[in-house]
Amino acid sequence: MTTPDFSFTLAGQDGQARAGLIATAHGKVPTPTFMAVGTAGTVKAMTADAVRATGAKIVLGNTYHLMLRPTAERVARLGGLHKMMDWPGPILTDSGGFQIMSLAKLRKLEEKGVTFRSHIDGTPYELTPERSTEIQHLLDSTITMQLDECTKFPATHKEAMDSMELSIRWAKRSRDAFVKRPGYGQFGIMQGNVYEDLRRHSAAALVDLDFEGYAIGGLAVGEGQAVMFEVLDYCTDFLPAQKPRYLMGVGTPDDLLGAVARGVDMFDCVMPTRAGRTARAFTSNGIFNMRNARFQDDSRPLDENCTCLCCTRHTRAYLHHLFRCEEMLGPMLLTIHNLTYYQNVMQGARAAILNKEYDAYCADVRGNWQRGPDA
Repeated sequence: MTTPDFSFTLAGQDGQARAGLIATAHGKVPTPTFMAVGTAGTVKAMTADAVRATGAKIVLGNTYHLMLRPTAERVARLGGLHKMMDWPGPILTDSGGFQIMSLAKLRKLEEKGVTFRSHIDGTPYELTPERSTEIQHLLDSTITMQLDECTKFPATHKEAMDSMELSIRWAKRSRDAFVKRPGYGQFGIMQGNVYEDLRRHSAAALVDLDFEGYAIGGLAVGEGQAVMFEVLDYCTDFLPAQKPRYLMGVGTPDDLLGAVARGVDMFDCVMPTRAGRTARAFTSNGIFNMRNARFQDDSRPLDENCTCLCCTRHTRAYLHHLFRCEEMLGPMLLTIHNLTYYQNVMQGARAAILNKEYDAYCADVRGNWQRGPDA
């Protein structure tokens, strides 16, 4: 069977909100979509079957973590990341730049790339745009990300410009190193902090390199939702309508709804899985803390509108009990639910866009969040 080319097809639009379909070598992804984060080759507390049951069509891995353990070369010898983690569907891999800046020890940034010491054992490494691209190729990533520098926040215009221009030069080197083949894609990453002129310049330079898709980096780093939305209001317009747009590291369900309204197609964030491990539940009636004593005699499902394993088989009281006893099943069940809820929000958004009812959908979802756990 012939492998399809990597492509993005727009199926419908309501205002700036878009519903589309990404075709890849490993399957199709309806958009808008939320990517479950499987940083080290696993979505924490989840089997691959459990991830599939949430409705996820694409997952995310990370260059930095996988290059340290078990190494990209070992993953390749074992048949690639798809085989190793039992995920034959699409996988996007982050380039490792953000993790180097946030986790690595004694890092040094140069034109060539980044030298750093592992946060695990202090072993020295070098990561260049070429090496990052090679690692992602060894992993057999469906979507490869360019290596970029993650601009700090806040940053002056000069600091943001210098960082953005370095990321553009690294984008060219990443693009040159990318091995093109049917059904695989590489995304460039727009930088520029909160400065419209820099975002415009970054986007134009990346579009000239003709990536298969474009990411919006450097947001959700402390600027707050209002500022993030202000930046998205203009920067999605700088990106090609016929290519997917990916907002990196975002966010809450409300962040996702607002970003979709501004023309974003793809998202990832550790929030639903991390929250699941710390007793926080995202539900159609808002966010619950399952350690709260109010749930100890509550025999209702966590979310009556959800059909996941957690909500159809167990009660709020049982979840409360599991977390109070520090049983590992509590984080497992709540992670299943949170990821399912995120997928449900995205599926609902897609249906609303196709029906040209997106504003009403957002108002309804946000209204339900205000009802609280006793509704």
